[in-house]
Amino acid sequence: MHWMFLFIAGLFEISWAVGLKFSHGFTQIIPSILTIVGMIASFYFLALALKNLPLGTAYAIWTGIGTIGTVIFGIILFKEPVTVMKILCILLIVSGIAGLKLITH
Repeated sequence: MHWMFLFIAGLFEISWAVGLKFSHGFTQIIPSILTIVGMIASFYFLALALKNLPLGTAYAIWTGIGTIGTVIFGIILFKEPVTVMKILCILLIVSGIAGLKLITH
């Protein structure tokens, strides 16, 4: 269950990072509120996951999920460029996340 909490925390991290872009520096009220709710939810689920997971592993996976998700949403929503190096870096992050999950009991 703690891995599920970590995954949910990562999804909420993506939501607040994307929401931050839409909030335009907290000048748009609805995106700003949704961003803050996403932040709170992300930290809440991370805290639940940390009850049973090592800090370094959980934090690295949480930020990795957020990083990968925000890059993907940046490409889809904001037409950010896709480059071979960007894809390679994402694959390195995915392999790091997988490795940390495999070595953590």
